Amino acid sequence: MPAPRLDPESALLFVINASAGALDVDAKRAVIESTLAARGRRGELRICAPDELACVAAEAAGAALARGTAVIAVGGDGSLGTVAQAAHAAGCPMGVIPYGTFNYFARTHGIPTEPAAAVRHVLDARPRPVQVGAINDRVFLVNASLGVYPELLQDREAYKARFGRSRWVAFVAGCATLLRAQRRLRLHIETGATVRDVQTLTLFVGNNRLQLQQLGAEPEDTVVGTPGDGSLAALMLRPIGTLSMLGLMLHGAMGRLGEAAGVESFEFTHMVVKPRLVRGRREIVVAFDGEVARMRAPIEIRVLDKPLYLLQAPGAAGTASTPHTAT
Repeated sequence: MPAPRLDPESALLFVINASAGALDVDAKRAVIESTLAARGRRGELRICAPDELACVAAEAAGAALARGTAVIAVGGDGSLGTVAQAAHAAGCPMGVIPYGTFNYFARTHGIPTEPAAAVRHVLDARPRPVQVGAINDRVFLVNASLGVYPELLQDREAYKARFGRSRWVAFVAGCATLLRAQRRLRLHIETGATVRDVQTLTLFVGNNRLQLQQLGAEPEDTVVGTPGDGSLAALMLRPIGTLSMLGLMLHGAMGRLGEAAGVESFEFTHMVVKPRLVRGRREIVVAFDGEVARMRAPIEIRVLDKPLYLLQAPGAAGTASTPHTAT
């Protein structure tokens, strides 16, 4: 599939989630506009509230394709995922100005996490194909999950609202969620010719090797490619007691989650998950790139054949360093 065209004379379309990151909208606007002016480039800034993001991103992606330019996502991994959904559907290139807590997607693809440097990176970059996953009809860049992990994300947002944005706040929120985790998922899982029934606290799917490395939970290479580059990685947490959960959290904090008892990991390219639900219920809570939603079962998780065309500077991929704590 040929890369979409990119006209350097056409204005880049910046989609800014007004609530993402620690800096306010005026500061984000100033960084982008001053960097563009210094390089003699044009850009249109489309600022929106979180509930408007999907609509604004779709409109910007359509305009970017028509004008031969790119849509640039400004925000955290959740905002990036929403813009990626629109860019992938339209077939236009996408750039990234990260303002999140962890910025896994940007780090994995060598995109600077300092805003002005990220804008300069976008201006020097060309569209390159990168792998995206899908959970039912939603694109995800970093991860998708069922079970306790969506609860963890909801708790994390509550803790951030009370104590502020930091990796340690996210870590403490995650510990609190895991310690009270009791609800078991009963899942029928189909991966290729393999069919099995499992009980788990959570099913976590990773499309980002950096996050998996940081957790110490990379699966053995059992299919072609690696997570984020040919395959997806699944982690399942079997039901365990409180003492075992404390041990698991310690392993996770030390980046050795894969060594913890009760954790199973494997690779796949296509998986169908059929949860056993309460009679009359057809939907289950899922998470993808930090967003939480309800989806109708069964849940299909797969590597998409069509890539996302990400703006990357030559030699940028894989140059990022890892943060010390992940949840």
